Amino acid sequence: MSPINHARRAAAARLSPLGLILLAITSVGWGLNFPIMKHLLTEWPPLSSRGLCGIVGAAALALFALARRQKLNVPRLMWLRLLLVSMLTIGGWVAFMGLALLWLNASEAAVLGISIPVWVAFLARPILGERLSPLRAVALTVALAGIAVLIGGNGIEASVEKLPGIACALAGAVCVGLGTVLTKHFPLAMPPLSLAAWQIGLGCLPIATVGLLVEQPQLADLSSVGWASLLYMTLIQFCLCYVCWFAALERLPAATASIGTLLVPVIGVLAAASMLGEPLGLREVAALVFTLGGVAVALRS
Repeated sequence: MSPINHARRAAAARLSPLGLILLAITSVGWGLNFPIMKHLLTEWPPLSSRGLCGIVGAAALALFALARRQKLNVPRLMWLRLLLVSMLTIGGWVAFMGLALLWLNASEAAVLGISIPVWVAFLARPILGERLSPLRAVALTVALAGIAVLIGGNGIEASVEKLPGIACALAGAVCVGLGTVLTKHFPLAMPPLSLAAWQIGLGCLPIATVGLLVEQPQLADLSSVGWASLLYMTLIQFCLCYVCWFAALERLPAATASIGTLLVPVIGVLAAASMLGEPLGLREVAALVFTLGGVAVALRS
């Protein structure tokens, strides 16, 4: 067998069918969370809902990690970096994206949120010393074009009204990008499920605390649909999707898994249109295409 054919067979073997199914479950689960969270905001405030769901989800993940015989202990010298990365990657995303949905449609938040790999590529230069290659520069430009279409497509007045939401969504994406780059710079040597449980718990604890103090949510305000939304965010978004994500990473090349997550905003935009009746016109499609194009280029650079 020639080396080329051997390489092709090896690559095909790495594309596990089960891994692709797990990746699809993850992408669909995370994508559906955007319209579900948008609806929940009509009944419960953002910080409390997302923070409390994250804490319960982290506890469930910790139990699952113990069932898989993964140790939960954190090396003493790793606590500071774990706390920093958790606050950025989870805390920043949970807080800022929840606040962004107060001003943005679920589809708009999904498009802005998927720009994370572009910010990773951009931040890798000053922190990791990685060169901003022409390909990465193109990726950043294309993704920013998509964001510009999303911001300016409805006119100046509408854009100004949504500016706080746009700023929050981009801040959440940048926080995740920075946390990802810092994780590369200061690796966290822990089992994946245990690491996810700690990161979600540490990232969501201060968000939930602030939410309970400032927002003072009332359980009586939740309808049956609201309770179902909370359960979805806890059991599906934070538990099932993370378990499927790490299981997919065990069976697929990292690049395949990363590109597979591009389904998240597509699912988010389509689900928002069908579940919430949000507009799905030329502006939304163009913004999605531009942003996905930029992210795809960034992932390949």
